This record gives sequence, C-alpha cells and structure tokens, in this order.
Amino acid sequence: MRVAIAGAGNVGRSIARELIANDHVVLLIDRDPTAIKPDSVPGAEWLLADACEVETLEEAHIERCDVAIAATGDDKVNLVHSLLAKTEFAVPRTVARVNHPSNEWMFDDVWGVDVAVSTPRLMSALVEEAVTVGDLVRLFSFRGGKSNLVEMTLPHTSPAVGVRIAELNLPGDAVLVAIIRDGAARAPERDAAVEGGDELLFVVDPSHEMALAHHLAPGVHRDRAGIDDDSDDEPERPA
Repeated sequence: MRVAIAGAGNVGRSIARELIANDHVVLLIDRDPTAIKPDSVPGAEWLLADACEVETLEEAHIERCDVAIAATGDDKVNLVHSLLAKTEFAVPRTVARVNHPSNEWMFDDVWGVDVAVSTPRLMSALVEEAVTVGDLVRLFSFRGGKSNLVEMTLPHTSPAVGVRIAELNLPGDAVLVAIIRDGAARAPERDAAVEGGDELLFVVDPSHEMALAHHLAPGVHRDRAGIDDDSDDEPERPA
C-alpha cells in the first residue's frame, strides 16, 4: 500500500515508521525545511513542499496513493489537504488528525475526511471506558461518523444479563462485535449469554446510540459518555 503523509513532525514520522515496518510505501510531505529529516525515517520518501497546493500533490503523484494522512498540527491544513486528496485526486481513503476538539465537527465527508482521529477524544474515551459502568462510551468513528465503535461495561442490574446473544434484540443496526470478560476478548456466540461486568463492544449508527444505551442500562446517567437526549444544541464552531 502506498501512503502519503502531510506533516513530517513527530506525529507524521511516528506514523511513517509504523507503516514502513508493516511493508507499506510512505511519502512524507512538509513545507518546513527543518522537518525534512531523512535519517529519522530511512525507508520513507520525502518531499519539501506545501501539502495544500495542487502542484505539490501532482508532483507527489498522490493519485497513486491508497491512503492520504493529514497529520500536521494545524487543523486548517489537515482539512484542505484531505479535501484536495479526496476531491481532486480521488484518493480512496483519507485520515485526518484533529488538534482542537472544537473543530471536530468539520472533519467529515464534506471536507473529504473518511476518518478523523481526535487525540483528546480518544484519551477521554479511554478514561471513561476504564471507570464507568452502564455508560455507553464512544471510542471511535468510522467513515465520517456514519458508524461508531462504542463500549459499555454491562451493569449487573441490566435486563440483558443472562440473555442469549441471539435474543438481545438490539435497537437499530447495532452489532455486537466482541465481549471482553476477565480480561480476555471473545467473539459473541449466538447461544452464549452476556454477564454483568462484561465489556461489550458494538458498531452502531450514531442515531441509535441513545436507544442502545437505554436498552442495555435503563436510567443510567450518560452525560460523561458524550451521548445525551438534547439534539438541538448547535456544534461549537471555531473562532
């Protein structure tokens, strides 16, 4: 797989090393001469140029890439690079780093972003996942937020405890993809029953998250999971 990474800072170089270790071909692009450090990622290709310029992306032959990653510390740059890669060069998959949570609402398919990675959200989700029982915690969004990976530690009082997986009757399109019990992950089996204390991982449409939460843990307060019933709030927009 060929991957272009806009931003050759610490984040971009770390991603490049991981991808190269997995036998992928990587091109790092940065307009800052001090960021061009070929010795830091010996297996990568390097390009000193502005990743938001069409001419740069033409020179990089980004249309030949399978994935374009926008990993700079500037959200505006990450959005513009993703938009150009997707709309002008038809790159199949774009991944963009979100630096400021208030800008996260923009990182969707309108701006050419297939996957948005927000470090603050991920860290918050991991904290919530570790300490909450009965709250539905959003771990990750796929394809511009059209499906989410969510987690719930099932309370012992849940009406789902003891119910066969085949009979859970999950709302909407929710799919149970894994159960973590006693620290070990296992695939859900139709005839097996869920137990109190199980960590359940689901893939679900965002519009069905609240219904899923109420179905598994009725009455549990969910503000900390970032899932509430008030859908009228306007998203915070960057200044």
